[in-house]
Amino acid sequence: MTGRWLRLVILSVLTLQTSVHVLSVRYTRLSSPQYLPSTVIFLTEILKYVLCILLLLHQSKFSVRAALHLFWMEVVKKPEETMKLSIPSCLYTVQNNLLFLALTNLDAATYQVTYQLKILTTAVFSVVLLNRKLELGQWFALLLLMGGVALVQHPGTAPNPTAELNTRDQTTGLLAVLIACFLSGFSGVYYEKLIKSSSQPSLIVRNLQLGLFSLFFSLVGMIWTDWAAICASGIFMGYTRLVLLVIVLQAVGGLVVAATIKYADNILKGFATSVSILVSTAGSWMWFNDLDLGTHFVFGASLVIGATVMFGVKSGSQGENVKQTIV
Repeated sequence: MTGRWLRLVILSVLTLQTSVHVLSVRYTRLSSPQYLPSTVIFLTEILKYVLCILLLLHQSKFSVRAALHLFWMEVVKKPEETMKLSIPSCLYTVQNNLLFLALTNLDAATYQVTYQLKILTTAVFSVVLLNRKLELGQWFALLLLMGGVALVQHPGTAPNPTAELNTRDQTTGLLAVLIACFLSGFSGVYYEKLIKSSSQPSLIVRNLQLGLFSLFFSLVGMIWTDWAAICASGIFMGYTRLVLLVIVLQAVGGLVVAATIKYADNILKGFATSVSILVSTAGSWMWFNDLDLGTHFVFGASLVIGATVMFGVKSGSQGENVKQTIV
């Protein structure tokens, strides 16, 4: 497959994965709110770890002995290196829980637009922790991003009556997204710093180290918050086929982003994000009827899309930059 077609395929897959995942989570929180998000997060981490193990087998040319030896030597026999991943792993787990809370209380479009503030937090932490230098155009894009998100939060002239029916709390949803953006920025940059300062060349091994703690923290979170409900109704309480689809989409999402970073660039990722915002907006408006497409939202979302593409173009012109940490 030529480079041009490969980039097009990656763009399509990333856009589809992001859009369908957000809309699916929003739909399940409206139609099947009785399922427990903590169980979804835990089962997602299990599936992600299985996928990482399969990738490790592929890297070891499908030799189980070689894969086990590599896991033992690089994960178990290097506890100090493995323990370093506990911090971003814990933050990722909290972040995932917050995103479910956000999509319970916000429409998919508002969530998608607001969550792009992670570009801002990632950029700021990159400057603080990695001593990166941002161009004037990048800072301008970040200012546009903040302005666009602020406009999206402005109340519309005709509040949607379904808001009360869905008993959504926009303040709670907005706060959840903002905290998730902060955690995403810090954990992503911290993880990148660990990778660059480590002698470990394999990202698969790094993900296996990260996944161990993700499994632990998601299990603790599930038991801490929902143990009584799980004992009463089981871990699959309220599950539907769409909830299972959410688990699969969330598990493969990291692999899709990794493929984007490896075979494409930050510009492509910016375009994919922009298209997914448009798809989420259309879905919220047409299917869920929980979005008021007022002037403030349309103008604010346009600013966010433009800022995302602009930041991606500027970052792409500098080489790697912050693209590895915006996931």
